[in-house]
Amino acid sequence: MFFNLPTSLTWARIVSIPLIVAVFYWPGLEQSTQNLVGTVLFVLFALTDWADGWLARRLNQTSAFGAFLDPVADKFLVCACLLVLVQLDRADVFVALIIIGREIAISALREWMATIGAVRSVAVHVVGKLKTAVQMVAIAFLLYDATLLGVIDTRLWGTVLIWISAVLTVWSMIYYLQKALPEIRAKSR
Repeated sequence: MFFNLPTSLTWARIVSIPLIVAVFYWPGLEQSTQNLVGTVLFVLFALTDWADGWLARRLNQTSAFGAFLDPVADKFLVCACLLVLVQLDRADVFVALIIIGREIAISALREWMATIGAVRSVAVHVVGKLKTAVQMVAIAFLLYDATLLGVIDTRLWGTVLIWISAVLTVWSMIYYLQKALPEIRAKSR
């Protein structure tokens, strides 16, 4: 299951990261072109997050490796784009630290919970899914950084949404820590 269709989509998301980043540093490209191309690439590859899971279930090609690689690809994509947005002065470094710090902390928590056989207590929850959805829309808006359809100020809405995402990030981290705490206490005695 290392290179089935769903896992290949996940690999594509990882491979896309340098391409998305490079668009914003490509010499000679106008900023509006960088924004448009970078946003389109981000949205296309972000959609593979939904597609790979759907295909894995539909084609009965779920695997432990795919379950491992999928969140890694998501975190790489989000973190790389956040760093680009901070460098372009479109996102606050504090927001990036909250989001990236949470991703590291929850990944470590899930890894530890897996080693003690309690991974179910930190399974993905609706708050985490909501956080991811808001985060993806916010990043796309901030990458685009223009007026969309003549009415949506994507910088303004992206900034509002990235801060909402930061709040959801903290909320989901607290939720996962609360769910894990009984297991942590029981196993650390």
